[in-house]
Amino acid sequence: MARMSTASLKEKRLKNEKISMLTAYDYSTASLVDEAGIDMILVGDSLGMVFLGYENTLSVTMEDMIHHTKAVVRGTKNAMVVGDMPFMSYHVSVKEAVRNAGRFIQEGGAQAVKLEGGQERIATVKAILDAQIPVMGHIGLTPQSVNQFGGFKVQGKDLETANKLIRDAKALDEAGVFSIVLECVPTQLAKRITEAVSVPTIGIGAGQYCDGQVLVINDMLGMFKGHIPKFVKKFANLEPIIIAALRDYKKEVEEGTFPGEEHGFTIKDDVLEKLY
Repeated sequence: MARMSTASLKEKRLKNEKISMLTAYDYSTASLVDEAGIDMILVGDSLGMVFLGYENTLSVTMEDMIHHTKAVVRGTKNAMVVGDMPFMSYHVSVKEAVRNAGRFIQEGGAQAVKLEGGQERIATVKAILDAQIPVMGHIGLTPQSVNQFGGFKVQGKDLETANKLIRDAKALDEAGVFSIVLECVPTQLAKRITEAVSVPTIGIGAGQYCDGQVLVINDMLGMFKGHIPKFVKKFANLEPIIIAALRDYKKEVEEGTFPGEEHGFTIKDDVLEKLY
């Protein structure tokens, strides 16, 4: 099976086949996601909260992202890996944005990058595309703009902001992105946007009419103790299972019942006898 590509994703949209996407931040998790046949893996800057314990994504650096992207790529064979460009990695200048996008491909081994923003990022998107690097757009609730938005809020609920999101999506489409993430956008607005563009839309809190869906893997597996957004469905609840296993381990270690003989290795008696 060949690795998922931008052409494959476009073909899925044309055939009206839904696209699956999840985040992953390490080798072992990425290998499981890949084995399950998920189409795309986003090495999201959400690792700031999920893996590094930050309050938001703003403290995540390029070094953090490259480190985790390399691990995810090593764990995949079929899924398309998208590197999430972190805060300030594409804001200072177009030249710096292209250089950082190139690091995701050259150092990280990703097949594409994602960056937040609409019409205000078109020059940056085009420059990265000119460097032969596929770009995924991201509009709606863009977490790197959380301070500007005044918190994590649904976007596009009034006429002005809804029209802006449609214009942003069309501008990204015309610029040449291969897909667009719609985050925390009203369902019917996401449907309008999906109908207005030629590339796949990937929803997260944007309803059922997007061409695909993405979730943070720790949320959908029930492994994260923090706030779980309304749009998340827990496909498993692993937190109590993991905690129970950890407590069992602690108990058996303290009681001396683990490790048992079956967990150890043997040495020949004649060797033992010759030891000092």
